[in-house]
Amino acid sequence: NKAMKAALFTQFGESIDIVDVPDPIAPDDGVVLKVDATGICRSDWHGWKGHDPDIVLPHVPGHELAGTIVEIGKDIKNWKPGERVTMPFVAGCGHCGPCLSGNQQVCDNQFQPGFTAWGSFAEYVAIRYGDMNLVRLPESIDSAAAASLGCRFATAFRALEAQARLHAGEWVAIFGCGGVGLSAIMVAAAMGARIIAIDIQENKLDKAKELGADIVINSRKVPNIVEAIRDISQGGVQVSMDALGSPDTCFTAIASLAKRGRHVQVGLMLADHKHPAIPMDLVIARELEIYGSHGIQAYRYNILLGMIEAEKLHPECLIEARLSLRQGIDFLQKMDRFPGIGINVITSMQDNS
Repeated sequence: NKAMKAALFTQFGESIDIVDVPDPIAPDDGVVLKVDATGICRSDWHGWKGHDPDIVLPHVPGHELAGTIVEIGKDIKNWKPGERVTMPFVAGCGHCGPCLSGNQQVCDNQFQPGFTAWGSFAEYVAIRYGDMNLVRLPESIDSAAAASLGCRFATAFRALEAQARLHAGEWVAIFGCGGVGLSAIMVAAAMGARIIAIDIQENKLDKAKELGADIVINSRKVPNIVEAIRDISQGGVQVSMDALGSPDTCFTAIASLAKRGRHVQVGLMLADHKHPAIPMDLVIARELEIYGSHGIQAYRYNILLGMIEAEKLHPECLIEARLSLRQGIDFLQKMDRFPGIGINVITSMQDNS
């Protein structure tokens, strides 16, 4: 039984340690990947804090991954060892109602590395439902950029493209310029929309501008955000996105919509935030639409990868640091205080501090 290095925690909110654990074994319907890169996401922080009911201790986090197949289960038909792949953070089973309708992102029996099973903060990770959920990576896309797609980029893309149905020329207001918000700005810019980005930190707003936001608003300096947005967009935006996930940003984003506008909620609403106030009077009077967006199906990645290969999208612009596993878990534990701009990716699994 070979051992591998993995970042493991045994109590929620307590220290995460790099330890030796047994190598994973490929499930019949899955594969084992050698992890080439894994992104560090706010969801991993929430999981470590104990906000996710699926996590069973002890646990290895990590869900934004790119890797190389090293072993396949006996039922795998579409893949062979040596192929470079990524995957959505929700893997669908392929046989429930949602999966059969093409909506693996809301599968009834989801496999989520880093949540329902051990994740990618390790040298190797076992993935179930491999045939339907792995995504082949083109040579031209490096592993760190591919890992950065896993959750934030792919989620932002589906939220705007499929859920909010954003069209060229429309106004979109994006609240929160962290990893998912900046990804959304890049996607919206590639789609030809006009973009208003809202945050409280100047450095994030500078980055938003650099990545394609037409107008940026520091909500600490503007007394009435809704009014400002409605002024700029002459009556409200067609699409709003709360990329942060707070009762305040959610309410303000919906209130900023034009009549018949579409709001998409991407920022997670967890713990005591999960039932926020909503301006339902406006929803009714203006015939607004409110969408949740949680993930993306593996088969939709070809559009996203196509936009990257065509150089319409540059996910590598969001990578602000490539870290070792040890640096990565240090960063994860401080994410609530120093989230940084963009995306941090672990690219070395060796325990070098």
